[in-house]
Amino acid sequence: MIFKAVGETRPYPDPGYTLADWTQLPPGQVRLAELITTKRILDLDQLLADDSTFFGDLFAHVVKWEGNLYLEDGLHRALRAALQQRQTLHARILDLDATGA
Repeated sequence: MIFKAVGETRPYPDPGYTLADWTQLPPGQVRLAELITTKRILDLDQLLADDSTFFGDLFAHVVKWEGNLYLEDGLHRALRAALQQRQTLHARILDLDATGA
C-alpha cells in the first residue's frame, strides 16, 4: 500500500492557511506510508502535467492532527513520487497538535 490510509475529507479543523502562510513553513521529508489522504480522486491532468507546480507550491502540504499525518494538498506529487519508487515526499508540515488547534 502506498499510503497509510485513503480518506475523503479532512477530519481536522480547517487551518485557514493561505498559500503565503504555507510557504512560511520549512519543508521536510515525510514517508508516503505515514500519510492519510484527504481526497480519493485525482485529476490525471495534474499528475501528468509538466508544469503542475507552476501556479502552486513546490511542496505538498501535510497537516499533523492527533498524531496522524494528513495530505492536505499535493496528492499528485505524492503519487508521482510513488510511481518513481520513492518512499518519501518533501512537504510543508503544519503541526496542529503543537498549536493546540
